[in-house]
Amino acid sequence: MTKVVRVYTGADQRSHFEDLELPMSLFELGTLRSQKTASIPVTQFVFRESFMDSGPDFHTPPRRQFVITLWGATELTVGDGSSRVFGPGDALFAEDLTGEGHRTRELLGPRKSLILAVPDSFQLHDLLAKR
Repeated sequence: MTKVVRVYTGADQRSHFEDLELPMSLFELGTLRSQKTASIPVTQFVFRESFMDSGPDFHTPPRRQFVITLWGATELTVGDGSSRVFGPGDALFAEDLTGEGHRTRELLGPRKSLILAVPDSFQLHDLLAKR
């Protein structure tokens, strides 16, 4: 299993966290053995560097996207008031496209992230059913 934290907009138009675990299966290529999730389609990816003086305002992401922290750390606060710290290797799936969104506060930086946008048809919960 690999952990992903989903940020979504609830019926109350506030953002919330949801902890998910994506199943992994054995992958073998010759003598290489590892585990991997099912394939996830992406429409684009970018590397991003977030400055320490980034504003603490609430915002929504421009599209549904994974944010994988490569270096640094940030605190993410959602509309229900809860906060989480994300550091290297942490995976966030941001899909709080409506409502008040979330805010970030850079803790260690500049934070470097990999942003992976997904197609509109992608449903993260579909991966959970493939256990």
